[in-house]
Amino acid sequence: MTIRLHNSFTRQLEELRPIVDGKVTMYHCGPTVYSSPHIGNFRSFLFADVLRRFVEDQGYEVTQVMNITDVGHLTLDDIEGGEDKMEAESKRTGRTAWEIAKEYTDEFHDCQRQLQVRLPHHMPRATDFIQQMGVIIDDLLKKGIAYQVNGDVYYEVAKFEPYGKLSGKVLEDLESGARVAVNEDKKDPRDFALWKVDDKHQMQWDGPFEGGQRGFPGWHIECSAMSMHYLGRSIDIHTGGEDNVFPHHECEIAQTEAHTGERFVGIWMHARHLLVDNTKMSKSLGNFFTVSEILAKGYTGRELRFALIRVQYRQSLNFTLAGLTEGRAAIARVNEARKNLVRIRDGADREGGDGLAVAVQTANETFTASMQDDLNVSEALAAIFDFVTTCNKAAPSVAGATVALQAFARFEDVLAVFGDEPEVAGDAPAELVALLDQRKDAKASKDWAAADRIREEIAAAGWKIVDTPAGARLEKV
Repeated sequence: MTIRLHNSFTRQLEELRPIVDGKVTMYHCGPTVYSSPHIGNFRSFLFADVLRRFVEDQGYEVTQVMNITDVGHLTLDDIEGGEDKMEAESKRTGRTAWEIAKEYTDEFHDCQRQLQVRLPHHMPRATDFIQQMGVIIDDLLKKGIAYQVNGDVYYEVAKFEPYGKLSGKVLEDLESGARVAVNEDKKDPRDFALWKVDDKHQMQWDGPFEGGQRGFPGWHIECSAMSMHYLGRSIDIHTGGEDNVFPHHECEIAQTEAHTGERFVGIWMHARHLLVDNTKMSKSLGNFFTVSEILAKGYTGRELRFALIRVQYRQSLNFTLAGLTEGRAAIARVNEARKNLVRIRDGADREGGDGLAVAVQTANETFTASMQDDLNVSEALAAIFDFVTTCNKAAPSVAGATVALQAFARFEDVLAVFGDEPEVAGDAPAELVALLDQRKDAKASKDWAAADRIREEIAAAGWKIVDTPAGARLEKV
C-alpha cells in the first residue's frame, strides 16, 4: 500500500503517510463559477478524481472536499487586482452575480456527472462560509499579521518568513514595481487581500470580524476556511492546477499556518496546463473548448475523460479532436474484449482451457505499480491494453473469463473510462447459426467465395461475424 506522490512543496517524490493511519484527507480547488467550465479546468478536476479513486482502491478511507468559488476571485488574481470575476460577468451580461453563480454551478455539476467524477464528500460554496472566514481574519488582525486600511484587510506577507517556498519565489523577487501593481493602501505591494470594501459590489456581508466593515472576502481566505471546517487544521493532500501555485496556494499556506501555528498540508500536488493543438488554450486562437462544446460534437463524457487523463498529470498533455477519436477506438477495443469474456463467463461461447490467472496477476500488479508511482496513468493504460491483447489471444475457461472481468472492473473503478460491464446480445436465430457453421466449413475447404457470400447474407439480416480465439460468433449490429 505504498503510494509515492510528487510534493510540489519539496519538489520530490514522497510516500503518502496520512496524519491518521488508514484515513486520507484531500482538498481540491474547485471552479470559479462565472462561466462554463472548459477542458483545461477539467484536466485538474479529473486528476484529483483519479487520485481519490486510486487511494480508495489501495484501502484508504478518503474524505475529499472541493470548493465552489462564487465570490472574491479577482480578474487579475496574480497581482491582487482587477474586479471580482462574478461582478465582471454580471456587468457583461446584465444578470445578477447570484444568477450567474447558480447557472454555472449547475452546469459544473452536470459536467461532473458526464465525465464520471466521483462526487467529493463536501462541495461548499464560498458564500456559505463568510463567518468562518471572519474567524481567521479576526485572529490574524489580533496577532498583528494582518492590518486594516479604509475597511480593506490585508495580510502582511513580510511577517510570514516561509512565504514563497511553494512557488519558489523569494520576497525580493516580488518587490514594488516588479510584478505587482502599486496600491498606496498596502504597507507592501506583496500583501494580499483578506477582505475588501466596495459599495458597488453586489455580493456583500457585514464584516464578520471585530471592527469589520461591510464588504466581501478575498479569494484566498475561502479555501483555508472551508478546508479547516471539514478536514481540520492540517490535511494530507491539497491538489489544484499549476496556475494555483502562485499566488493562491502560497497565500493559503501563509494565512492558514499563521492562524493555526501548524503545518497546513502534507503533500501539494499540481496538474500541468492543458495544450490544445500544441498551443496554450485561448479564445482568440479559436482553440478554446468548454466541456459542453466537446459533448455537443458527439463525443461522450467517457471519451473526453479518457483524453484528459491518459497522460500523467505532471506531464504536458496535448488535446486534439483527432485524439478524442483515437480514444473512442481505444475504449471500444477494451469493451470488445470485455464482451468476449462476458459471453464465455455466461456460457454463450464454448469453453476453453486458459484460466488467465497469470495474466490477471501481471496486469493487476503492473497497473498498481504504475499508479503507485505518482499516478502514472500512461503506464497503467499500457498494462490494460497489454492485458486486452492477452485476453483476445486466449481461449479462456469460464473461471478464467470471470477473474479477467474482475480485473477489468477494478481498472474501471479507478479510471472510469470503459463503462459498466458490457451487455451481450441474445442468441442469434437458428438459421443464422446454421449459416455460420456453413461458413466454417467453407473456410476449411478454402472456398473463400462461399465464405464471403455467407458473411454478406448474415450482414443483410442485421448481424455480424466476430472471429475470436474461441471461434466465430454472431453479434447483433
